[in-house]
Amino acid sequence: MADEVQTEVSDGIAVITINRPEARNAVNGAVARGIAAALDEADANKDVQALILTGAGGTFSAGMDLKGFLTGDAPNFEDRGFGGIVERPPAKPIIAAVEGYALAGGFELVLACDLVVAAEEAKFGLPEVRRGLVAGAGGLLRLPKRIPYHLAMEIALTGEHFPAARLQQAGLVNLLVPAGQSLAAAKELAAQIARGGPLALTTTKRIITESADWPSTEAFHRQSELITPVFMSADAREGALAFAEKRPPVWRGE
Repeated sequence: MADEVQTEVSDGIAVITINRPEARNAVNGAVARGIAAALDEADANKDVQALILTGAGGTFSAGMDLKGFLTGDAPNFEDRGFGGIVERPPAKPIIAAVEGYALAGGFELVLACDLVVAAEEAKFGLPEVRRGLVAGAGGLLRLPKRIPYHLAMEIALTGEHFPAARLQQAGLVNLLVPAGQSLAAAKELAAQIARGGPLALTTTKRIITESADWPSTEAFHRQSELITPVFMSADAREGALAFAEKRPPVWRGE
């Protein structure tokens, strides 16, 4: 597990790297367990404000390890699902830093992230239909909510590879950068996020991700239940005091 998924924490950012470049970072059971463990650790670590998910060796991930699939090596982990993330992403913001290919389950890992930084030459796709399979790790559920319906259908039904530039135009990719620069750019974006208060960040993410299913008549009430503890927190007082004293805030996460 330690070899196939590597985690580095620095300056409030946890970088989680799928480290199977010889297999184009295909996801097997060890990768799923490694990512799940890294997410648990990052969510529990008060020194971590934001996460980055990336792949080693110039590619993000080619998806499920089909050889492992044939031998019964399930690329899932308990309630987190495929890749240890798609069914229960981390509570903290997570950025996908994409080089090379993000295909099939690899694309679904990207879709489980909150922001996407991609190299200009990166390619995305859901080729499952060409293998007699279905993109059941969130691709069909999340993609139509992130990009226009007809483009989502084209991606899902044709199985073709789509360039990062087209997905940026569709609103899926936040930043498009030169080849080899996705991780550096993702770290810069994560650093911007990490300046925010821990409680404010996790609550903001939770409201955005959950509110789509809230009835409109209950939306503000449900939001109030989540934000009231934040406004009453020590961090909220620290944020106001730091602003008044013209200094960076010192967050405590409480």
